[in-house]
Amino acid sequence: MVNGLSVDVEDWFQVGAFENVIDRDTWSTLPDRVEANCDRILEMFAAADVHATFFTLGWVAQRHPALMQRIAAAGHEIASHGWDHARVFTFDRASFREDLLKSRKAIEDASGAAVTGYRAPSFSIDQRTPWAYMELAEQGYAYSSSVAPIAHDHYGWREAPRFAFRPLPWSDLVEIPVTTAEFAGRRLAAGGGGFFRVLPYAFSRWAIRQVNNRDARPAVFYFHPWEIDPAQPRVGNAPLKSRLRHYSKLEGMAGKLRQLIDDFEWGRMDVLALREAAHAVSLAA
Repeated sequence: MVNGLSVDVEDWFQVGAFENVIDRDTWSTLPDRVEANCDRILEMFAAADVHATFFTLGWVAQRHPALMQRIAAAGHEIASHGWDHARVFTFDRASFREDLLKSRKAIEDASGAAVTGYRAPSFSIDQRTPWAYMELAEQGYAYSSSVAPIAHDHYGWREAPRFAFRPLPWSDLVEIPVTTAEFAGRRLAAGGGGFFRVLPYAFSRWAIRQVNNRDARPAVFYFHPWEIDPAQPRVGNAPLKSRLRHYSKLEGMAGKLRQLIDDFEWGRMDVLALREAAHAVSLAA
């Protein structure tokens, strides 16, 4: 079973946890660490001979075209993560359209690669944004991986299907939700990020095996470049909960990632989406 491996390319100051304490207007003045961290990830993937999808902010792509070219040259997919990490439910359809157009152009201009996949910042496509899929389909995206089918204080669409679905009856667009596992009738977040850092590795291994073996479906895993960077600056004025989420167990993340990559088979999200399209259910079903 080949699972989907993905990197959400954003820097330490662009995360949702700090969106209320770090003004976007100050981003260009802050220490830039995303390129060095992505290069470490590229080395890790090359050593394991795996390919992945890099969902990239247009803001980052515009400032780091050489990095985008290295990612594409190494055989990885480059996809869109929006322009500057604004959540989809903060837009109306017209402003979402502009965000998609601006970010896609920046990413394609920087990388020289066509962008056909999209991941909403903070998995922010949900029941509040019925127009988001219509816009993605009209702009020719082949797939999205923008839904976390769980309940969470920052995001989540609990009623969404756990696996691939077609959100629109008139489009081939496929949504590939991030992985969840099931235990005692509850859905558990198991697709990466802070959950992967904080919980024992055995939990993630169990969850992916459940999805692969019991459900006979591929898992979708994601992480961020800043998660392998324990030396990143500290944001002291952020709420305690945000700081705990962001900084907990950064020092062990790279080792856990190497173990995860060794324990399972991994590939690009665009390839996964092509395979999963045959199994996708209708959102209305």
